[in-house]
Amino acid sequence: MARHFALPDADAGTAPPQAPAPVPVDWPAVESWLGLRLPGDYKELVTAYGPLDIGEYVWVHAPCVQRDRFDYGDWLRETHRQTRINSRGAGPDGPPPFHPAPGGLLAWGETRSSAQLFWDTSASDDPDEWPVVLFDWDPYPSPDPDAAPTTRPWYHLGRTATETLTALLTEGIPMDGGGRFGPLPGTARRTAFLPDAAPWTPPPPEPEHDPARRAALSEGSGTAALTTLVPPPPEPYLGDAAADGWEPLFAELGTRLPREYVTLLNTYGAGCWSQWLRFHTPLRRAEGAPGSPSSGDGRGTAGGFVRHVQEANDAYRSLRANWREEYPLAVWPEPGGFLPFANSIDGDVLGWLTEDEDPDRWPLLVWPRHASQGPPLEDTLVETLLAWLRGHFAAPGFAELDEDDDPLDFIGFEPWTDAAYW
Repeated sequence: MARHFALPDADAGTAPPQAPAPVPVDWPAVESWLGLRLPGDYKELVTAYGPLDIGEYVWVHAPCVQRDRFDYGDWLRETHRQTRINSRGAGPDGPPPFHPAPGGLLAWGETRSSAQLFWDTSASDDPDEWPVVLFDWDPYPSPDPDAAPTTRPWYHLGRTATETLTALLTEGIPMDGGGRFGPLPGTARRTAFLPDAAPWTPPPPEPEHDPARRAALSEGSGTAALTTLVPPPPEPYLGDAAADGWEPLFAELGTRLPREYVTLLNTYGAGCWSQWLRFHTPLRRAEGAPGSPSSGDGRGTAGGFVRHVQEANDAYRSLRANWREEYPLAVWPEPGGFLPFANSIDGDVLGWLTEDEDPDRWPLLVWPRHASQGPPLEDTLVETLLAWLRGHFAAPGFAELDEDDDPLDFIGFEPWTDAAYW
């Protein structure tokens, strides 16, 4: 039987929820998409108030959407994945199962300190009996100053969502180690970052991945395997000076670039791999250069690429001047210097060490944003890219997939256009 959530009396210092316009929810469609019935108390609360901020600390999320801020389906998927990753090493048995695995944990809320609240769907066939599980790396210190601090991420609260919220707004919840979760201020209001929340429509089922792409995760090598795994765009974008070819860029740099790189860019153009690794547009006129939109004379050079190189290397020189041991590289055009051609959304930089007269022999190197400098990479550009996409490559600064991720869910290439910054 569903418990009905009710805030404590206003006399106890609790402000009742403001009355924002409810966000309509098609519960049969949501439950069909999930493959589960949801607890009645949760549906009652969300139907009445939409997404809620409880006690200025707990967000109760609802099946809703607000452009560029929240999408219920995306939030569920990312919360389950990130908690799975973050909980590795938290116990000998590894992460617990998450929905849509049978009996998996199903997220319904989170806190301002980035803790997550789940239902344990394995506990009962009746969703109204699902107990709440909290994932939180922050400790709940005991009031006893002599007690040893306890940090454990998983807390089985043994209460339904209604019982959990009610306890948080009244006496709080005793936690392992002698600490307490709550009590929270007696407030409940519309989630501030979702003032314009709208009804959420469950997306259609994801199509099965192409068997040829699935095979390319483990079969083949080189450009043939790469183009099977990630089909190139029909019109690769190299820049507004592409008609002039690569020679103007080589002349401006004072060197040609590795043939493998040129072939890769001629195949794919500039763009972003797997929403993380950004290849600079190589044949773009610099802003203000002859032939650029701001010059108007119809002539030009491919200075845009060089500008990105100079900006990255100027930043490196500045860091090197203060922390030589942490930043040991020479940078282009210094002899053997680092010549970048790509970067990540996290600020890591990929380039070559120009230490050989033959550019085809230049080794790749990652300048990591949040790790110590590693050695040059052993593989070629295509081999490195292919291994990374397959989930078999690790280097300081490079994003890695979790062992339970399906690489095909993340692999892709977004080609740039003339509007792209990079």
